[in-house]
Amino acid sequence: MKVLVTGGSGYIGAITGKALAAAGFTPINFDLKQGSDIRDKQQVLAALKDNQIEAVMHFAAFISMGESMANPYKYFDNNVNGSLNLIETMVQAGVKKLIFSSSAGVYGNPTQVPIKEDDPKNPTNPYGLSKLMVEEMLTWYDQLHGLKSISLRYFNAAGAVNGLGETHDPESHLIPNLIAAVMSGSEFKLFGSDYSTPDGTCVRDYIHVSDLADAHVLTLKALISGHQSGIYNAGTGKGYSNKEVIDMVEKVSGKKINVKIESRRPGDADELVADSSKLQQEFSWKPQHSELENIIKSAWNYSQH
Repeated sequence: MKVLVTGGSGYIGAITGKALAAAGFTPINFDLKQGSDIRDKQQVLAALKDNQIEAVMHFAAFISMGESMANPYKYFDNNVNGSLNLIETMVQAGVKKLIFSSSAGVYGNPTQVPIKEDDPKNPTNPYGLSKLMVEEMLTWYDQLHGLKSISLRYFNAAGAVNGLGETHDPESHLIPNLIAAVMSGSEFKLFGSDYSTPDGTCVRDYIHVSDLADAHVLTLKALISGHQSGIYNAGTGKGYSNKEVIDMVEKVSGKKINVKIESRRPGDADELVADSSKLQQEFSWKPQHSELENIIKSAWNYSQH
């Protein structure tokens, strides 16, 4: 089966493309880096028809919460309008199966931890809202056109596999920025040490990107077998504080990091940890590689190449 992978040159898209191929699928990359734009309906339609696509994995999105506050148009234009073009074009082409790359950003500051899928959704930035808007569009396209979709709300994807790792520009994620600080010997700015957590720093749920890729393959197989549309948290259920992550990077690298405490960033929640029991139970999925030391070792090894 041929699967169109939008954003297939990106971090999670590229790794999931490899996992798809290993599972017997044929991934077809559709990425802005190659001049393929989800905002161009004719381009999307041609890709779906010319390649005889039967399912889509949709990763093509801008992902920086901070940037979305400075440039909301960019996020609504690509993440929302681009997704709408993709979904509408899938209907035109008769492609009725979609795995959507969503985000824990839909929750905003949670009312409880661990977070369940039906907890309140109150995004604190345009990025989080853009993901929630696409989820809601997909609900309507299922009702009105029978387009079946599974949305995976990522928590903190991290780590590297088979020579593929994080190379965002600009990089906003904690682990690659800590590793960059170690390698350059530069100061690392830690935003906030006064959160309501045991050590005062933010707590996040880190999931190894290979575990995330496995979740995509399993949910696609389920859709093919007739599974209904749904929305699932993709995390481990265990949180690590920024301080714990810093300590682990120092342990793995064998080097001390020069940390400077800055004031907290607006909109950062104290703690974001997933209840992913729904994903685990319905798809027999379980994180296999997401211990913090394993995540950071894989990211460190990737940075050395």
